[in-house]
This record gives sequence, C-alpha cells and structure tokens, in this order.
Amino acid sequence: MVEVFLWWIGAAAADEALLAALRAQVAAVFDVGARCWHGHERPLDSFDPRRQQHSSTRILKWLLEARPRHSGKIVGLTDADLFIPILTFVYGEAQLDGRAAVVSTARLASDNGFRLDPGLLRERALKETIHEIGHTFGLLHCERRACVMSRSVNLVQVDAKDPALCAECRRRYAELRGQGHHEHE
Repeated sequence: MVEVFLWWIGAAAADEALLAALRAQVAAVFDVGARCWHGHERPLDSFDPRRQQHSSTRILKWLLEARPRHSGKIVGLTDADLFIPILTFVYGEAQLDGRAAVVSTARLASDNGFRLDPGLLRERALKETIHEIGHTFGLLHCERRACVMSRSVNLVQVDAKDPALCAECRRRYAELRGQGHHEHE
C-alpha cells in the first residue's frame, strides 16, 4: 500500500492539530496510509534573497533527497512563502506522477490584513495538500471549480473548492491506481 508522509519543514513550530487533520483527510480521499514525519532537517538552499521567497522546486529536490527511505510519497508543509520562476507565488508544487510535493501556509493564512480564523486556514491547507498529492498520483487540473483538483490562483478560488475529488477525478484516480501505477511505492 502506498504511504504518504506529511513533514512539517516550516520555521514556526508544527501545528499538530493541523497535521492530524491533514493525515486523516489524505488517508480518506486517497485510500492510502498516511503518517506524520517529524524529521529535524530543513532545506538550506531554497531561499532566494532577491525575491525574499523560497523556491518550491528546490524544496521538492531536497525532499526527494532527505525523505525517509521507506516513504512512498512525501509532502513538505511549510510556513515559508513559495515561488516558481514564472509566477509571483504558489500555494504549492508537486511532481506530476512522482513522489514529492510541497505546500505553504504563508499565503493561505492571508485574509486582507484581518486575523484569520484558524479553522479557515486548516480548510485551505487541507484543500491545497489534497490538490498537490493528487498531482503526485498523476491527476491533472480539473475544470470543475468545486473540485479540489481545480487550479487556484487566489484565495477566492481556494475557498470555492471542496476538500475532495469530484466524481470524474475519483474515477480517473481509480483508473490510474488500477493500471498498476504507484505499486512500486
């Protein structure tokens, strides 16, 4: 059985309640084993001083090298603001049909300067984590706005999503898993 490891790699202390909620949702949506990993290592070369952000692509590379050897998939969760060269920021990034993903809470916590309800941050983090893990299983972006696999470029779009796969993406996921993908994990 595929196992997904959730690893807090942020600067602040890990939110254990958030990690537990993520673990439960990942296990339920993808029917996989999920566990929290408490490694103490952190990526050292992901910060770009010019942009004052962290490269999500460098973090993915680091996760692949630093992950526990017995893990199937690894999701790095961080409070660092992430970017890829062609975008101002990203909520996360994943290897399509790969082993690693990263999700940031930095912009998910933003709410126009007002203090954010921790429940809303948890809901947003759940959606973006499920979204990025979906990519690691080979799922592409979905055109259905309520599907967790729909593209999100702002918080309005994140908030409009459900924290689960739509019927079509569930069918596609079952098809991908049935074709023998990921059995080596």
